[in-house]
Parts: sequence; C-alpha cells; structure tokens
Amino acid sequence: MAVIQRALFTWFMALIFLILLVLKLDDKVDWNWFIIFIPMWLYDIGVVIYVFVTMVRHCKNRAYHDRGLVSIKRRAWYLTSLFMKLIFEIILCLRFQYVSSLSLFYVMIPLWILLIGSVVDVGKNVIGQYLPDRSS
Repeated sequence: MAVIQRALFTWFMALIFLILLVLKLDDKVDWNWFIIFIPMWLYDIGVVIYVFVTMVRHCKNRAYHDRGLVSIKRRAWYLTSLFMKLIFEIILCLRFQYVSSLSLFYVMIPLWILLIGSVVDVGKNVIGQYLPDRSS
C-alpha cells in the first residue's frame, strides 16, 4: 500500500470511529459498544495484514537483511503491540456494555503493558543511535 493510501485509511477509520463515539456518548444511538469499535477493529485488521505481509516478504527476500530495513524482531513487536491494543479494546467494550463491576485497573493492564513496552522500544532505539558501532 502506498503511503497516501495508508494515511487516508487511517484518517477515515479514525473519523468514522470518532463520529460513532460522539453519537453514542450523546445518546443519539443505542448501539452496542462492540459496534462503535468496528472501525478500530477494521483498522487493526488492516495493519495486522500489512505487517504480516511485510514480515513474509522480509523472510522470503534476503535482500531485506542487507538494506537495513526494519528487523523481524521489530515487526514482531508491532504485532504484539497491536494484539495488546485489541485486547484492551475488547475488555473496554466488555466493561462498558456488560460488566460495569469490572475494575478499571484490570481493564487498563493491557494498555499499561503496551505503553511500557513502547517506552522501552523507543528508549532502546534512541540510545542505540548514539552508541558507537561495535561491529568493527
């Protein structure tokens, strides 16, 4: 997918999700919370397919290893973070729709794990840029 297509897909899904969210929060519609989150799940499915295809392409073509593109470990982290986001969204919908007695602490655990992992990933990449190359 070209960059402009990915950007338009992202903005379109975010727009639809925010419109549905505003309608639900203003009590204009009486829909299930799982219906409100459908645009986010469609976006997540699109991103998972894109990352998976690039991982397969990375494994099939050895030229990717030499060009210094995103490593397979990094793409695995992308998939892990997407699944943590999906788990968070599902638990959030469950809490809003059915189980209001479910503590918000338990709902937020996947998001906290995702954020801590993101901080570690960004910190590792920032520090890695300024360390001298040890391969020589």
